[in-house]
Amino acid sequence: MGRRARQLSLSDADRTELERISRSRTESRQRVERAKIILGCFAGEAHNVLAKRLGTRPTTISKWRGRFAQLGMKGLDDAPRSGKPKLYVGLREKILKTLEMPPPKGQAAWDGLSLAKTLGAKKSSVYALLQKDGVQLQRKRSWCVSTDANFAAKAADIIGLYLQPPTRALVLSVDEKPSIQALSRTTGYVQTSSGKIVRGLKSTYRRNGTLNLFAALNVATGEVRKKTTKTKTRIEFQAFMDEVIKDAAADQEIHVILDNYATHKKNDEWLKSHPNVTFHFTPTSASWLNQIEIWFGILGRKALNGASFNSTEDLAKAIDEFCQVWHENAHPFVWKKREVRGSQIKNTIINLLE
Repeated sequence: MGRRARQLSLSDADRTELERISRSRTESRQRVERAKIILGCFAGEAHNVLAKRLGTRPTTISKWRGRFAQLGMKGLDDAPRSGKPKLYVGLREKILKTLEMPPPKGQAAWDGLSLAKTLGAKKSSVYALLQKDGVQLQRKRSWCVSTDANFAAKAADIIGLYLQPPTRALVLSVDEKPSIQALSRTTGYVQTSSGKIVRGLKSTYRRNGTLNLFAALNVATGEVRKKTTKTKTRIEFQAFMDEVIKDAAADQEIHVILDNYATHKKNDEWLKSHPNVTFHFTPTSASWLNQIEIWFGILGRKALNGASFNSTEDLAKAIDEFCQVWHENAHPFVWKKREVRGSQIKNTIINLLE
């Protein structure tokens, strides 16, 4: 029987972080394996059993268990390698300061080649330092920060409906996806010069009209009611809402989450005739609080992007078929959103790396 390792002592924070790393798709393969090793040792799994399960050697298990016992989370990192270190005397600081300056004439942003040319440095040295600091000049991330003075109150109102809706109430997330184009083009598969096989889309296409899609997500079940129309007027929006709530009891509370699009406003007469319905509007520039946007994203990826439709009828049929499949396994969303801090946006690249 294999020797069993002594129980490791883990804080709740370290255990949570190790579990995150072990499931990560973005961490390096080595760190994922090391996190699994520590979690296995913490569970009291024998070294040889754990090594067999992870496809490694018992000596590797002992090594990383010992490193973690000595250094904690820092023990997951590689130890400094022997040999002559690479010396980039002052180059890192020069690169970071240069990135704060306007890019060369004719360029919208800096790249590795222009940095090397400006600083009179080797391209390999510049790329190595950028990689070491995790600076990726070509990747971009956008953000949307609401300036609504009542953001906190409006957001809390909507999130409260998601997390703890009133008893027996129906909570709907409603919006429209306008001007969906029915494009027809030749599609297939092509082999690139590198030998990889990818989806192929002919660059030319024919426009065959557009459709508007109204959709209402039942937050509690994940089921979606939808309707395709040629236009998206207020009258059509009200008609869609009539269809969505027609089966609800007259005394049932219905809470509808909407963004601030003009069609959703000035519906006072309709609301008067439906006293059990309450509209909740997302804060300005915060339509991402509306869960139906998640469903629209899935619809686009699964059924619309890269597809070919010879008519708006074909487009409508594709949406219908997607909805049929969706309802076979409809489920509520576990909704979360990454926090964006103002300091992250305002800080310079040097401050971010210090």
